[in-house]
Amino acid sequence: MAGIEWRTFVARLAQRIWFRLALFTVLALAVSLLGRFAGPALPDAWALDFGQDSVATILQILASSMLAVTTFSLTVMISAYSGAAAQTTPRATQLLLADNTSQNALSSFLGSFVYAIVGIVALSTSYYGERGRTLLFLGTLVVIAIVVATLVRWIHHLTTFGRMADVLDRVEQAAHDTVCAYAEAPTLGGAPATDVPASARAIRAGSPGCVTGIAVTALAEAAEQARLTVHVAALPGVTVGLGTPLAYVEGFADDDTADALREAFRVEKHRTFEQDPRLGLVALSEIGSRALSPSTNDPGTAIEALNAIQRVLTDLLTTSADPEISHPNLRVPTVSLEDLIEDALRPLARDGAGIVEVGLRVQRVLGDLITIAEPGDAATFMAASGRAEQRAVGGLPDEGDRELITGAAATARARNER
Repeated sequence: MAGIEWRTFVARLAQRIWFRLALFTVLALAVSLLGRFAGPALPDAWALDFGQDSVATILQILASSMLAVTTFSLTVMISAYSGAAAQTTPRATQLLLADNTSQNALSSFLGSFVYAIVGIVALSTSYYGERGRTLLFLGTLVVIAIVVATLVRWIHHLTTFGRMADVLDRVEQAAHDTVCAYAEAPTLGGAPATDVPASARAIRAGSPGCVTGIAVTALAEAAEQARLTVHVAALPGVTVGLGTPLAYVEGFADDDTADALREAFRVEKHRTFEQDPRLGLVALSEIGSRALSPSTNDPGTAIEALNAIQRVLTDLLTTSADPEISHPNLRVPTVSLEDLIEDALRPLARDGAGIVEVGLRVQRVLGDLITIAEPGDAATFMAASGRAEQRAVGGLPDEGDRELITGAAATARARNER
């Protein structure tokens, strides 16, 4: 894996479940051991007698219950991941893994377990004085309150976590974020793409994989230091092989500069949502397409996916691009609108060709998008409407259903004239 920018590293680290677990565990360990050092600083009035082994008994109950709750929570989370991958799309799993509520719940339960275990061990070795035992007791009450509040929130969260609607909402939000970011900066702050001179040197991928992101600032700085013009050839979401050109450079680039340019491209095994405007649309389309499989036969979910796709494409069409060029030494191509439409609608138009309700919804979505699109973009949507009409008409045996699709397609394309 190459080209991991520190901002990306920090953002991903916060989403890793092990990181939050480790953080809560260390915090619990520090709090449970604090009593020995903070206890002597407390006034004598804090040296209270809570009864023989009362603190140890409470900690034992907390430890045994938190171990069971942690195990249960982990089982539920794994089941949700597996169910989402099987019923929706495996691309949604990375969004569920980054869920803050489930990570906080699991981390709180494990942290409470560690707090209780360490407290029990410390009590058995006379680690605390009387005031330290008082502080431990008060800390235990606070931990219990946190656990109860977290458990209530976690139970409520489980009623929706990993369900179809929840996964659709998460994927739509991820698609919205990346599509809007792309619409605001379609060339990533660089200048629009131009023809690559024949003399330009290719910067080739050092390993096969998928381009998941470009560290634009690092790329621009390396190019500026060497006085180069960089033509980006591989956008986020593109699969590359060993030696596939990632970029072309005008000017002289030594090996160190070429390595710096290559490292600005993040090449990994799997696509991510971070800078890829197509992946969210692909995932929404996969959810709808899987719902149309004969084993599932759920046109309603496919229509829900189409509604989400319409909202995301509406965001794309209505978000204004920033005209400022921050990196004039970069030449960056844009993602084709036709590719975005094909990613979003082709699988649904194909797999729903024999279902009139899906075919009608596809045409209505395209008609609404044609209404708000610029003339050039509207032509692309109209072409997609014609292809979807052909698929639907070819898959419907009933003449009445075919006429419905034909009428809906004509209405959709006519909206370009309004």
